[in-house]
This record gives sequence, structure tokens and C-alpha cells, in this order.
Amino acid sequence: MFYILVSLLWLLLCTLLKLYFPYFWKDAFFLAKVVRYGARLEASKRRGKVVTVVDTFVRRAAEAPGKTFIIHDGARHTYGDVDARSNRVARVLAERGTLRKGDTVALLMSNEPDFVCVWFGLSKLGCSVAFLNTNVRSRSLLHCFSCCGARTLVVGADLLDTLQDILPNLQEDNISVWAMKEKTPYPGVHTLLDKMEQASDKAVPAELRAATSLRAPTLYIFTSGTTGLPKAAVITHLQALKAAAGFWAYGGTKDDVIYTPLPLYHSAASLIGIGGTIELGATCVLKKKFSASQFWNDCRTYNVTIFQYIGELCRYLCNQPKVRGCHKVHMAVGNGLRQDIWREFHQRFGEIRMCELYGSTEGNLCFMNHIGKIGAVGRSNMFYKLLFKYALVKYDMVKDEPVRNKHGFCERVTKGESGLLLSKVSSQSPFFGYAGSKQLSEKKLLNDVFVKGDVYFNTGDLMAEDYEDFISFKDRVGDTFRWKGENVATTEVTEITGLVDFIQEANVYGVEVPGNEGRAGMAAVIVRPDCKFDGKKLFDHVVSDLPTYARPLFIRLQESMEMTGTFKQQKFQLVASGFNPTKIADPLYFLDYTEKRYVPLTASLYENIMDGQRKL
Repeated sequence: MFYILVSLLWLLLCTLLKLYFPYFWKDAFFLAKVVRYGARLEASKRRGKVVTVVDTFVRRAAEAPGKTFIIHDGARHTYGDVDARSNRVARVLAERGTLRKGDTVALLMSNEPDFVCVWFGLSKLGCSVAFLNTNVRSRSLLHCFSCCGARTLVVGADLLDTLQDILPNLQEDNISVWAMKEKTPYPGVHTLLDKMEQASDKAVPAELRAATSLRAPTLYIFTSGTTGLPKAAVITHLQALKAAAGFWAYGGTKDDVIYTPLPLYHSAASLIGIGGTIELGATCVLKKKFSASQFWNDCRTYNVTIFQYIGELCRYLCNQPKVRGCHKVHMAVGNGLRQDIWREFHQRFGEIRMCELYGSTEGNLCFMNHIGKIGAVGRSNMFYKLLFKYALVKYDMVKDEPVRNKHGFCERVTKGESGLLLSKVSSQSPFFGYAGSKQLSEKKLLNDVFVKGDVYFNTGDLMAEDYEDFISFKDRVGDTFRWKGENVATTEVTEITGLVDFIQEANVYGVEVPGNEGRAGMAAVIVRPDCKFDGKKLFDHVVSDLPTYARPLFIRLQESMEMTGTFKQQKFQLVASGFNPTKIADPLYFLDYTEKRYVPLTASLYENIMDGQRKL
């Protein structure tokens, strides 16, 4: 009788959970896995022995030196190969350079195995590594050195020529430049490859890379923000280890083959992709550049089981002709996947498990959609809210600031309503900020949010949480928008655009274009008195000084700029009005690569852009 009663109570409990808490067990098991990983990190910290990502890599190389770690352009590089080559890099830079434990070194390289070899070689010396965006040029690149404090630069063979105009500046600043070449025509530039051939691949003493704190910086990853120029987000061992657990948390194993076509200078490919591959002891197929036409062939050739994505990547794949043949892909991990693309992707390529996640490089909060609900970037629940404190607060889009009540505190939005995502800064969820400027770090924080003295990290993202606790991304606020998988800092684009002699003032913002992920760049400009708009001159300027994703695709000529009450340029109305020439009286122009100039945006050209005939 007792067992029958217990069984009935258990059946009743399961029924109630299924009816009112349908995700209870999935949430509990997933969070238990995450908590277990966190407990492991905490235990290592208490023992005074921090096991870093590079420590794990060295262990993997010792345990399985012959296992393939990286596949690149058809060539296989084992864990042992990369370990030995990174030792050579470390010995050359230590013996022939001036590097010491604690130094910061800048790394400017495309996706290739040597990116990882140099990264790990420097880490083995106890150096922090600053990943430079390969699209950044001139003034912005020089700025990167000043904010992260790097005195040495390692540059890839294919990127050395891009430094030609700033090499004198680097040398004047006593920055040592090392190229991954055997010889170079540039005086004062050191070569690495010839010296590596003569260097020993014997293991570098472990004490050099030993970390005493999880919160010690190991990387600097540059991110665009509201201040314009790139900012160096401080990446600690703690953040690197958390990111490396992404594939594992979603169920990845050592038998997986992970396809990474994203740039290694971003955290998705380096921290989650490479770090996650090492955490599993798996294999990474590293592409120099994403190719939609080669994607599925690569997946079949290398037996790929997991791929990394951003929303744009999946859209490009959906636009490709249907492919024939089987593949072994069962999971994809990334962010920015729109609902319509998500559904179309499933229809085209099968029920691949799409694992959306949310988190910024410098942020202190991460959401993971472990349920797989279409359209959600993550999921919260009663367990998650006990561990991580976040809030969605009301935001005034016109004033471009959070709404404060009569007591000066922010107000939470209701379920289903969009609000600015804030994450509480605490010992459990620290914010490590940006290198080189305390002011930049403080700008990302909001004080006295709900009570006097509390501090929250401002993500700059508008999110919504539904009645089932799923989190969805709505929009970005402030002076940053996303295009072609990159964050575009409007302040930087405004400054560079404003250098053209006929432009008196510029206001840059992002506008939605149907069929495209993110927002395309648009600039409202005022032409100087007695000057005329010159589409050819502006085209030459933006192509020369801005990366492809940051160039304004649309120009709107105005006679005056609208300002906010705090004398900031007004963007809200401009964003809302878009770029339709039949509804906007101001002259509009379009960036035309065929004509190599900004051409008038006519109604017919607008229609071609809207229906997808004109590719952006």
C-alpha cells in the first residue's frame, strides 16, 4: 500500500510539473551541469592552482599527441604538432626578443594554425595576448597599441603589407614588429619563420605560464562601442574557461569535429571555438574565411558534427542552391539567428539542433537556449535567477537612456515587454572592464539602479522575457549597431566621415534592410556652405579608411541636425524614417561599388534593394 501511495504521489508530481513547469527537469539537469563546472573552477582556485585553457591544451597534447587538433586547407595539425610549434614560437620570442612574463603582445593574423601557435606560445611565456581585428587600419590600429600597452606585434605574412603606412609610427613608439615570414623588405621588421626552424621545440617551463588567479588577464579582445575607437576588453582566465565550456554544456564530446569559419580575433571563434575544442579534446576545422558555397562540401569532407555561426552565416546558407548528399552535422552553436531563418534552415537542412547563446565579450552575463526554442537567445528559470542577478528595465528611445522614476531608480518592465538588459556586478559576476581607460569601463556601468549603491553592467541591448522565461533579443541601443556580423561604432564612422572636406557634420546610424541581418550603415550629413556633395570623393574616402562592414551604404543630405535635450545628435527619428526616397524629401545616395561613387538613390534602385535584387 505504501509503495502504491508513493507511486501515485510521484505520478501526480510529474503531471503537475509537466502541466505547470514543462521545462523543470531540463532546466535542472542543464543548470546542474553548469554549476558542476563552476564548482570545479572554484575548487582549483581554493587549491591555489589555476588550470588555464593552455594548461588543458598541454595536457591534451601529452595524453594524445597524435590526435588531430586543427584541420586547415586540407592539412591536419595534431595536438602534438601545435604544442611543439608553439614551443618554438615561445623560445624565439624569449631568446631573441625582449619578452618577459606579464608583457602584452599584439597579434594581427588571419585564421590559420599559426594564429593558435603564436597565441599559445606567448601564453606559455606568461604573456597576455591582444587580438587585433584584421579589418582595422591606420589611426584605429595605432590606438589599439596605446590602450592595451603592447610593445610587441606579431603579424601574419598576408597582413604585413597592410601595415606599410604605420610601420614608421610603430618604430617611433619602439614597438617591436615580428612577421611570420622568412624574410621581409621592411627595415627593422623581425622575421619568425626562419628562426623557428632553428629553435628547440622542447617544452617551455610550466612556471612561466602558471596563473595564480582566475581573475588575471590572459587576453585582450577588441570590441566596438559607443566611444568610437576600438576598446580592449579584458579577458581573464575565468572568462576564457567559462567560454571554453560552451560546447561541453550543450553536450559536445571528444568525438566531435567543430567547424569554425568565424574570425579568431573575435571571442566566438577563439574562446568558444578553439577553447571549446580543447575542453572536449575534439578537432577543429578552421576556415580562413566563410564560404557559403564550400560549407556543406567541407562538412562532408571532414565529417563535421558541430559548426559555429552568426545569424548572417545561416542566411547565406539558406540562399545557396539546395545541396545533395548526407552530412553528420547534428548541432550548431552561435547567436543572432532570426526566427524566419531558423525555420527555413531546419526546412532546408534538417533538424540540426541550433544552440543559441547570448553574451558580449566584456559582459558578465550569459544566456544559453538549451531548450532550443526558435527565436530565443537564452533561457532563464527559477534556478538561474538565484545565481545570476539581471533585470530588464524601461528605456526611453528618444532620450537614449533608462527611465528613472521620481526616486531616481530604474523601473522593471513587465513580462513580454522589451527592456534594457542590465546585469548586477558582484563577486560572482564581476565586470573586468577595458584596458587603458577607467573612464571607458565606468561608462558601461549604471549606479543606484534599484537601491543606493548597487552597480549593474549595461549591455546596451533591448531584450524581452516571455511568460515561459525565454529571453529574446530585440535591438541595440546607443551608438552601436551590428552589420555583417560585426559591431559598428557610429562615433568612429562619424569622425572618419567628417574628415571629408565638404562635410560639415555627420550623424551615423543603422537602418533595417529586409532580408539582411542587423542594420546597414547610413549617415545624415550637412554639406559645408559653398561646397557641393561629391559622391566620388566620399566613396574613395570611406573605402580607404573604413572596413567594409562599417562603410555607410546610404547618405542623407540635411540642412540641420536634430539634437536631444542633452545636445546629443538625435538618431531615433532618422532610424525610424529609414531610406525610402518616396517618403523622404532630403536627397539620398547609395554606395555603388560598380560606379565607384555614391549615386542618387532612386525609387527603382530602392525597390531593387528592398526585393533583394541589389545585393548589399
